[in-house]
Amino acid sequence: MNGRRCRLYEVAFGEDPRARYSFVLPPGLDPVGHCCQDGTARAGEGRGQRTVSLEVKRLHLGATPGGSEGLPVHGFVVTYPGGAALVDTGVGGPPDLIRDWEVVNVTAAGALAGLGLVPGDIDLVINTHLHFDHCGQNAVFQHAAFYVQRAELDRCRRESPTLYDWFDFQNASFELLDGDAEIRPGLSVISTPGHTSGHQSVLVAAGAGGPDLLIGDAAWTPLQYRPEPGPLPPGQAADEDSWHTSLNRMRALSPARVHFCHHTDVVHGYRPGGGAVRSRRIR
Repeated sequence: MNGRRCRLYEVAFGEDPRARYSFVLPPGLDPVGHCCQDGTARAGEGRGQRTVSLEVKRLHLGATPGGSEGLPVHGFVVTYPGGAALVDTGVGGPPDLIRDWEVVNVTAAGALAGLGLVPGDIDLVINTHLHFDHCGQNAVFQHAAFYVQRAELDRCRRESPTLYDWFDFQNASFELLDGDAEIRPGLSVISTPGHTSGHQSVLVAAGAGGPDLLIGDAAWTPLQYRPEPGPLPPGQAADEDSWHTSLNRMRALSPARVHFCHHTDVVHGYRPGGGAVRSRRIR
């Protein structure tokens, strides 16, 4: 089932809204917006459509072992008039499953409280994939629909039945997607298999600046996002051929900004006429 109920989002990370980037969206995903100085985006300006206020904020949901300080675990909240969406819910699962990971956990409710929100404010959840650090707190949002690729749900049922039983709680509502889908105008998912067979990433269109890409675990860090990523770390790709195909596809979209679930930097895309990719740390 492909979601078609829609709203438009603007990502606000303090960037100059006048900065322009070229971008191409997949066929059938063509949200249009005009970014304004006042932090709003006008959808279909000139066609009688209303102005919608948009904002995306990153949630710190914990850390897992890796590097000198561990790897952060991030989710993303998109707020809009009358509601909010959450991309990935953070760490959780049966104790026997996550004990060996030495996770430093932050509750989703606690992280949301830092934004002045409660779990009931979240209308829908998008799981980029079904690993314990991305869907582990789905049960906090029992009222919301969970948008996930059908192939990913099938994979988790086969490979991780204990985790599947954890998030497939009674009356859990799944919106199963088969490939690319528009969830709201300006908010789309694209199929990016490789890390897992059913991985998806999220595109947020916000004005002429180009889409923001919430990459999930398709690339753990900016290093893996580079055109020449070098040897992949263990666990980055279950299927390396599919992984490279997905990363090439995402780079070809020329996203204005790329946000990572396990790294604090934001990669800024190529400007028209060339220019190197830049990284900026957002705290």
